[in-house]
Amino acid sequence: MQTESVMAQPALGRDLLVSLRPKQWAKNSLVFLALLFSANERWSFSDVAGASLLIWQSLAAFVLFSIVASAQYLANDVIDADRDSHHPRKRHRPIASGRVSRSLALTVAAVLAVGGLAGSFALAPLFALLLAGYLSLMVAYSLSLKHVVIVDVFVIAAGFVLRATGGALAIAVPISPWLYLCTMLGALFLGFAKRRNELAVLRSGAAEHRRILDEYTDGFLDQMINVVAASTLIAYSFYTFSAPNLPSNHAMMLTIPFVLYGIFRYLYLIHVKGLGGSPEEVLFSDRPLVAGIVGWVAVSAAVLLVFRGT
Repeated sequence: MQTESVMAQPALGRDLLVSLRPKQWAKNSLVFLALLFSANERWSFSDVAGASLLIWQSLAAFVLFSIVASAQYLANDVIDADRDSHHPRKRHRPIASGRVSRSLALTVAAVLAVGGLAGSFALAPLFALLLAGYLSLMVAYSLSLKHVVIVDVFVIAAGFVLRATGGALAIAVPISPWLYLCTMLGALFLGFAKRRNELAVLRSGAAEHRRILDEYTDGFLDQMINVVAASTLIAYSFYTFSAPNLPSNHAMMLTIPFVLYGIFRYLYLIHVKGLGGSPEEVLFSDRPLVAGIVGWVAVSAAVLLVFRGT
C-alpha cells in the first residue's frame, strides 16, 4: 500500500501540471508586445541597463499572468468537469477523468490566484488591478458569460487585450490604440475559428458539451470569421503607417505580408485541414505558420531598432 502511494504521487504531480495547461501559457506572450513596440522610443540595445530592466519586468508579467491564468484553468475545469466527460478529447483531462480531485484543484487554484495577485502588486499596482480584473472576467466567463452567444467569444478576445495591456502597464509604456484593436480582432478571429472546429468535431453532441454551440452554425461562423479576418488586416495596415510610436518612414508596412500570410494560412488550416480547436497548438505546431510568426517578429524588431527615433 505504501509503495502504491509513493508511485501515485509523481502521477498526481504530472496530472496537476497538465491541469495547469502550460501549453496555454503561450497566449501570455502578448505581454511582450509592449516591450517590442516601445523599442523605437524607450530603449535600444545600446542602453543595456534600461533594456535589461524592461525585459525583466516583462518576464515577471508573463510569469504572473501564467500563474493566475492557470488558477483560472483549474477552476474552469472543475466547473466543466461533467460536460468535459462527454467530450471525445477533453474527457481524458485529469479533473474530468477524476485523476485529480475537484477539491484539490480548487485549493491549488486559490493558492495560485492569491500568490499571483500578490506578486503582481509588487511588480506594479496598476498591473495588479488589471490582473484582478482579468481573473474576475474569466471567472464570470466560466460561470455564465460562456453561455451567451457572440459575447462568449468577445470575452475570450478581451482576455487577449488585457494581456497586451498588462504588458504595457508592467513596464509603464503607452501603446497605440491600434495595437489593442488589432489584438482584439485577431483574438476574435481565433475564437470564432475555435467555435467552428468544436461544432465540426462534436456535431450532434456539440450542445451536450458546450450549450452555446447550439446557437452557432457553420455558415454563421464562416461569415463572422471572414468579416473579422478582413477587419484585422485593414486595422493592422492602418496601424503600420499611422501609429505615432512607429518610424515615420512607414517601414513597418514591410510586416503586412507576414500578417496577410498568417491569416490565409490559418484559414487554410481551418477549412482544409479541419484544425483550429486549439489555437495555441496550431500556432506553434504548423511549421509554415511558425515561420510566418518568426518572420513577423524579426522584421518588426529590425524596423523598430534600425529606424529608432525616425
